[in-house]
Amino acid sequence: MGSFLIRGGNALHGKITPQGAKNEALQVISAVLLTPEEVIIENVPDIRDVNRLIELIGGLGVEVKSLGNSTWSFKAETVDMDYIHSEEFAKTGTTIRGSVMILGPLLARFGYGTIPSPGGDKIGRRRLDTHFRGFEALGATFEFNREKKYFKVEGEPLIGTDMLLKEASVTGTANIVMAAVMAEGTTTIYNAACEPYLQQLCKMLNSMGAKISGVGSNLLTIEGVKSLGGCRHRLLPDMIEIGSFMSLAALTNSDITIENVRYDELGIMPETYRNLGVNFTVEDDNIRVFDNAEYEIDSFIDGSMLTIADAPWPGLSPDLISAILVMCIQAKGNVLIHQKMFESRLFFVDNLIDMGAQIILCDPHRATVMGLNRSVELRGINMTSPDIRAGVSLLIAALAAKGESTIHSIEQIDRGYENIEQRLKDLGADITRL
Repeated sequence: MGSFLIRGGNALHGKITPQGAKNEALQVISAVLLTPEEVIIENVPDIRDVNRLIELIGGLGVEVKSLGNSTWSFKAETVDMDYIHSEEFAKTGTTIRGSVMILGPLLARFGYGTIPSPGGDKIGRRRLDTHFRGFEALGATFEFNREKKYFKVEGEPLIGTDMLLKEASVTGTANIVMAAVMAEGTTTIYNAACEPYLQQLCKMLNSMGAKISGVGSNLLTIEGVKSLGGCRHRLLPDMIEIGSFMSLAALTNSDITIENVRYDELGIMPETYRNLGVNFTVEDDNIRVFDNAEYEIDSFIDGSMLTIADAPWPGLSPDLISAILVMCIQAKGNVLIHQKMFESRLFFVDNLIDMGAQIILCDPHRATVMGLNRSVELRGINMTSPDIRAGVSLLIAALAAKGESTIHSIEQIDRGYENIEQRLKDLGADITRL
């Protein structure tokens, strides 16, 4: 297990460019299994979860080539379906949650698929029911081997149908869409997720010859086609990284410019930071965060305490909640942070309290942050990263704290943030990987 040693308390300066979007990468890389033709994907982040998915599909026989400059070529002309029964496949598949998204493409093209119970963050229950209920609605059969913890789906041909999802699951919607694009007839998915990364997947599939309409809404209509071709696709910048850097700049009172953010795709996120008092400007698709010696949290119109809560798009992404919470430590005013989706995601606040933050963990889903308004400095401590988003939030806090902090289990951070220590060093951070 690796660790970061951080000497904090210093303002940072400079420019930083967000990596390609992790959550989009996991979807579109899975989609290359739908066609025997070449698919080229640009702006792919060099992070553990994405690299493991590339390794996984490479083991399936997909011809994988790095073209340099974060660009990859994939050609799934020959797919070894026997590989999904191997120990190597099981070992790799259990390390990333994104492995579940190869099931839709395998089911659509080959009529069956199987994966071990996928891994990922330990942030609470993360059911896969939406994925498999969607496959069943298309005519597939589903089987779960509880002893071996293996999921299996089988169905040929898939038949288009109308379905109403019980939850607007992003990965669930993506998996069902990939299964439905080559089903016979028409499929409608109501209460579909409509996050920008899901929109990107649909746009990529349409460029491959799929017929998906309603992209960007919660009602998708998919006319099945017999086959898909190749394409070239570029990932959006990672919205969660952008938010993390904005939180870092505000908490450390730094002057940081985040370049090429695709501001038009950030949704409610910028307005949320304005509600929390963060000063920033937008010019030429760059966000500059500066002059935050004091940032005051807004209140509701009736004067009551502001609540920041996650919600399906176009609401605030749950992946941003941790970084927003940590930023509020040194704000002026109070805020209620409501993480609705995962019941274990806020437990990392114990570390922040040890650093001097004033936070009341109301229950597993809600925390009240009483901003210190920089009247008390955070102090460095020894801590462990529990998941990707909490890990980078602890890193942000450590960079703002006086003295030394050590963060263990930084492999969690590496799963979602590319070369993070060097990029922060370029801004002036004092951080060492042990």
